Amino acid sequence: MTTEPTYVILLGPPASGKGTQAARLKEYLSVPHIASGDLFRYNLKNETALGLKAKEYMDRGALVPDDITIGMVLDRLSRPDCEDGALFDGFPRTLPQAQALDEALAEQGEKLDRVLNIQVPDEELVERVSGRRICRTCGEPYHIKYKKPEKGGICDLDGGELYQREDDKPETVRKRIKVYWEQTSPLIDYYREKGILRDIDGDQPIDEVTEALKEAVSDLVD
Repeated sequence: MTTEPTYVILLGPPASGKGTQAARLKEYLSVPHIASGDLFRYNLKNETALGLKAKEYMDRGALVPDDITIGMVLDRLSRPDCEDGALFDGFPRTLPQAQALDEALAEQGEKLDRVLNIQVPDEELVERVSGRRICRTCGEPYHIKYKKPEKGGICDLDGGELYQREDDKPETVRKRIKVYWEQTSPLIDYYREKGILRDIDGDQPIDEVTEALKEAVSDLVD
């Protein structure tokens, strides 16, 4: 690694493969993967001060304010394993969060190195998610196009019924994608203007996406 900490953000809509690629990219960069969902679960489970504050908002169905989310991220960055940097996934989600992260890093004499924007056509995303099926008894995942069961609608493992979760229905997926674009489009413009954003074609085989991501950060690795 370089002597300075390396900070990379992974952007991408739901079902763009961010989780899969983050697991590979963190190994390549030798930095921890910081996923916003994991941070929330950790703080809620351990009833930290930030977690308890977040819970107050979540219990009444309100959005958790940016300052609480940012507090969780900065707390995570203060741990020893982040000494060489971090790979962010799911954060920042909004322009104020992006600006707050820039300010926090600047206070430490550091900065973001790269923002990787995984691009996949919206309809492909809908197909990826809406094709998912789950076994009602054992939870085994399937996909009507990419991982078909031997017998339609039946789990190969225990013969359980396969069903589609509400979150995976096309209309729900389209709403999630719409929210993503509303929140994230300003971020893409913000980082593009800074000259640190790289667009990655996510509509290709997983291994090829991985190679494209590695190429986009290869100059950050010794």
